[in-house]
Amino acid sequence: MIETKGLHRSYRIGKKSIEVLHGIDLQIYKGEKVFLCGPSGAGKTTLLYTLAGLERPELGSVYIAGTDLYQLGRKQQAAFRNRSIGYVFQNYHLLPELTALENVAVPGAIAGLNHNEAAMIALERVGLKDRADHLPSEMSGGEQQRVAIARAIVNQPNVLFADEPTGNLDSNTSKEIMEILMQLADEQGVTLVVVTHDRGLAEVGDRTLVIKDGKVT
Repeated sequence: MIETKGLHRSYRIGKKSIEVLHGIDLQIYKGEKVFLCGPSGAGKTTLLYTLAGLERPELGSVYIAGTDLYQLGRKQQAAFRNRSIGYVFQNYHLLPELTALENVAVPGAIAGLNHNEAAMIALERVGLKDRADHLPSEMSGGEQQRVAIARAIVNQPNVLFADEPTGNLDSNTSKEIMEILMQLADEQGVTLVVVTHDRGLAEVGDRTLVIKDGKVT
């Protein structure tokens, strides 16, 4: 489902170039639940962003379901991400002026789907159908993250990426969020890739990849 070849990514700070990803070769299979772990600054989030088409690598390729992501034009890539990739951010990234239902409906509206119906189904899957008309400010952190997960799955993507999805939550809520992600991956046959610093949470996956100094160790 996901394959990378010779992936390099660096950042410039003034005149200095800092390489974050050092030629990563990676294969993740359809329906697999993979966790990316490693110390802070190891390149976990950079790798996730690059896999999801959010940051372009200097060298190398990323294939999602056989599609070379970075050979697509800008509009093609945006349409492919909307259709095939879901992304859950640590800080939720909900639009504060929209209700839970409206936030979840955004990707469906872009894709031209019956977005309100699909959004309500997605909210029901994460247990928040009764909170559809509430604003983010009226919900707890755990509820906001569940809305973010519903938004990520509303278009029934092939791949779901999650970047520290429990990083701002207490331990009980973190466990609930992880159980929701795992259950959704099983029910929908989604390939799940999660960045976490918590090796205990990572044990629920099929495989753990440790990132250190920009390489999979």
